[in-house]
Amino acid sequence: MSCPIIPNPIVDLTPELQGKLKDHVEDVLARIVDANLHTRYAQESPVFNDFRNAVGHLCDECEGRKTFLLEAFYATVPLTTYASHEPFVAKLLQQPCREGEIKDLFAPGLPVTIASSSTTSGRTPKLFPKYLHPLGSDRIGLPFSKTGGNTCATFSMASHRVVGVRGDAGGEDKRIPVAFISTCIIRMLHDLDLDKDTSLMKMIMPGMTSPFAVTFLRNYRSFLLVHALFALVDRKLEILFASLSTIFVDMIRYMEEEWDTLVYCIEMGKLPDYEGVDEIREHLQPNFPRNPSRAAELRAIGISTATPGWLAKIWPGLKTAVSIVSGVFSAAVPKMQHYVGPNVHIRAVGYIASEGSIGTVYDPQELNLFRSITGDVVEYLDVSLDETAAGLVPAWELQTGHKYEIVLTTRNGLWRYRMEDIVEIAGFDPRDGTPILKYVERRNAVVRLGMGTATGKTLTDAIFSVEKSLGKIVEFTVLVDERVMPPRIGFLVEVEGAVGQLTLLTVTPRRFI
Repeated sequence: MSCPIIPNPIVDLTPELQGKLKDHVEDVLARIVDANLHTRYAQESPVFNDFRNAVGHLCDECEGRKTFLLEAFYATVPLTTYASHEPFVAKLLQQPCREGEIKDLFAPGLPVTIASSSTTSGRTPKLFPKYLHPLGSDRIGLPFSKTGGNTCATFSMASHRVVGVRGDAGGEDKRIPVAFISTCIIRMLHDLDLDKDTSLMKMIMPGMTSPFAVTFLRNYRSFLLVHALFALVDRKLEILFASLSTIFVDMIRYMEEEWDTLVYCIEMGKLPDYEGVDEIREHLQPNFPRNPSRAAELRAIGISTATPGWLAKIWPGLKTAVSIVSGVFSAAVPKMQHYVGPNVHIRAVGYIASEGSIGTVYDPQELNLFRSITGDVVEYLDVSLDETAAGLVPAWELQTGHKYEIVLTTRNGLWRYRMEDIVEIAGFDPRDGTPILKYVERRNAVVRLGMGTATGKTLTDAIFSVEKSLGKIVEFTVLVDERVMPPRIGFLVEVEGAVGQLTLLTVTPRRFI
């Protein structure tokens, strides 16, 4: 079966496509505003005072209701940040909380999951409640083979915490899991609430290599090694999936370190004693019989990570490796390609954040090209204008080649929420006019250096500029060295193969005014 031909993005919208895109976006936006109009967030947050005054006397059956709501939204809703969101999230965390206190908090009803952002430098994670909607969920989920092969999917189902909700009428308590966005998406797409977890522990989802219980391992190294163990048994594996490219590389490194142990376990049908395995051993063991023939095959292949395509030897049917591979995660792509070999395709997952799903993959051959999702509404803040709602540009007025910050309005109540992600418009889908995006950088991701700052993109461009002399860069991190003056930026770099000639980089910071 041949792959569908993906048309090249067009530079400018035709009047017909412009009108079609405008109608679609405004239909979605009007439904979101109408549905969330009477939520606690919309009715109580000070940022919506002007909006509430504008729509206060609007009746449900008023003629022109849609137009009035849109005009009021555009004219009065400001750019919002997590600061306006946080006091309402706090109501969920006051344990125990009652259903009446959090019902219709950000969207109608109760959330089914709560997405937790990742954190750095000890910052408190941001929390974003997720609801089920009549419009359905964004279809960014696990990749499945279409030809009968299996997928090694290193996804986690573990919750960071569980929010308990007491029914106002003395009904059963509800439990809402707090987890990473990938976990939330999988739970919602496959209707996996917490009450089903125990009964599913021994189950292997159709098309997956690992039992469900593996997804609850909390030790990172154990989690990846046990996923790898079950994948190694399976010669029918076609797809390797990791939410981030760095997770993919970590799993292969751990496999290399533990190769002899993993092969021995496969031969004997004995699970390893990695941290946390004993807690789920009873669920894993029925799915892990002795397999001496597969162990012998793996021993014959041996560890040859220095040779391109080692994973293709382990899994002859391997076709695709799927991960987030744009932005800073693009640095690990050469290492991924080295492991899988030239005949295995690397594919992007999509453009996903804790706040919401922003884009699906447009062209599978392109790792940083996304089709803007239209289940929620994206507006675009022109980076050359003031950082106010006056600088917002709607999807149908974007200009190819220009850079914008993503501003998200979702079915989950994030009205004009600043994502601080900068994208470049690569064009428009000629079939329906949908914007095609390239991720560029975080808007406020900067390193302070002396009397100035250096952006994430500046630092990334600087280190990649010396690849030819230094060697192929797999991963890097940055630190500020203030032991001598003036302060300097240091790069800790991992390169593929031998390290070449070291080079002194010059990074010119932007000066404070």
